[in-house]
Amino acid sequence: VEALPTDVTVSCDAIPTAVVLTATDNCDASVTVNYTEEFSGQEEGCASEYTITRAWRVQDCAGNETSHMQILTVEDNEAPTLVSVLEDITVACDNVPEVPTLEFTDNCSSNVTQTNFEETSTFDGSDSDYTITRTWTVTDDCGNVADFTQNIAVTVNTTVTELADSRCIDDGTIDLNDYLANQSEDGTWEVTQGSVTISDDGSFDPSGLNLGDYIFTYTSPNNGCLIATKVTININDDCIVLPCGQEDVVISKAVTPNGDSWNEFFEITGVESCGFVANVKIFNRWGAKVFESNNYANNWNGTSDGATFGGAERLPAGTYYYIVILENSGLKPFTGAIYLGTK
Repeated sequence: VEALPTDVTVSCDAIPTAVVLTATDNCDASVTVNYTEEFSGQEEGCASEYTITRAWRVQDCAGNETSHMQILTVEDNEAPTLVSVLEDITVACDNVPEVPTLEFTDNCSSNVTQTNFEETSTFDGSDSDYTITRTWTVTDDCGNVADFTQNIAVTVNTTVTELADSRCIDDGTIDLNDYLANQSEDGTWEVTQGSVTISDDGSFDPSGLNLGDYIFTYTSPNNGCLIATKVTININDDCIVLPCGQEDVVISKAVTPNGDSWNEFFEITGVESCGFVANVKIFNRWGAKVFESNNYANNWNGTSDGATFGGAERLPAGTYYYIVILENSGLKPFTGAIYLGTK
């Protein structure tokens, strides 16, 4: 009696309900339409694409039969969608978030598989801001692929450590790399004050220079940020021959402030009679300064002076790095590692 449904192609999440058909007969007053439905063509791994065959059949009491068939071709052409929130953000270089774990869903497939993740960065080691691009690629059971991208605009910060030294004009070649502690080798030196030329290896000859302060800055990349050492060297002509040499200086290898009277403090010995003033800086393994003294008195026992931790406190055991400058000694800066223990 009703209009017969035609063959259609439908999305896997929009399959229409079967039409209810009725029939009449010229002789048989009571005829019933029988409805059947069959599924076929389902591919392995892709459960949301198949064929539905719907059949309506009616027969009167004399065996006269009428039937109608409708074929529905079910397709899955829609890619997965993102459930999690993923937004473009702007952060400082030392606050870049970890890669998040995202949740995806699909209109038909029960499984959504992440097939690829890629992260690229435009960081070039300079102080220019840059962009990190993260891209997730996912697919559903029927091979529909979607990409989801997050752009992170990163602002570059530079952590600066400042050092000062005095050198005599007749000291000979000065190697600026002697002032570096726990800083990568892929940085560059530049002259930020004074008329002086430094070599490619970071050294210069002070002879012939005008007396005064010269400032040199070494900048290198550090996990997407920059770390810099700013060295101010006073070039003077106060060349004094002292009875103390580089080989006379003895610097502690370990500090164990546990009350047993051994290695309680970080000590610089061997040149007490020379009257040198020791400038000491101590850094942790990330390059953060944890202690500084411009007139060191052999009294550091593993506490932070507040430069890193916001207040004096006992530092954790581990390896730290020092720079020792003996003012007016004519000696090169001393650098090395110091082990801090608690037992």
